[in-house]
Amino acid sequence: MTPTSSHWLDLFLHFASLSLLAVGGAITTAPDMHRYLVSEQGWLTEAQFSSSIALSQAAPGPNVLFVALLGWNVGLNAGGGPSAGWTAWALAMLGVLVTMAGIMLPSSILTYTATQWGHRNRELRAVRAFKTGMAPIVIALLIATGWLLSAAHKDWAGDWPLWLLTACSALLVWRTRVHLLWIIGAGAVIGALSWV
Repeated sequence: MTPTSSHWLDLFLHFASLSLLAVGGAITTAPDMHRYLVSEQGWLTEAQFSSSIALSQAAPGPNVLFVALLGWNVGLNAGGGPSAGWTAWALAMLGVLVTMAGIMLPSSILTYTATQWGHRNRELRAVRAFKTGMAPIVIALLIATGWLLSAAHKDWAGDWPLWLLTACSALLVWRTRVHLLWIIGAGAVIGALSWV
């Protein structure tokens, strides 16, 4: 498929709308990105989607890097793949720019504006209630993302160690004060030993 300007505009607008929903970070909107990019549009495969998230989460830097990789893969696929020449690489860069601008601009502008207003009105009951009410929403979005990434293997019976690791990690984060980096490190060691 040769992408048209309306395809790129649709991609930008979808990520812009997700930007306003990404209360706990862009990763909380991964299930909807999956629905849009893989299930509805068919611009990415399951493997490309999961690999983009896994690679960006393993790399140092901000968590939002997975959006850049998703855009890169969308553009590269639209251009015919890595062997298609410079046009594929140019479309990959366009995909990065479109998705990153979409995910960053609306939330950045809204955050700046709302922070200024909230600081001026921090003693209002509505402001305090809003801050308290956002916590369960963020937690639910993170659980949905964890579910999507854990279920990507489609082998429910064979992937019980992955499900167990996910549940144990969630319990540790919820019930203890163990630093998150220790849990991530333990997950890396367990994965390196091929236990999951």
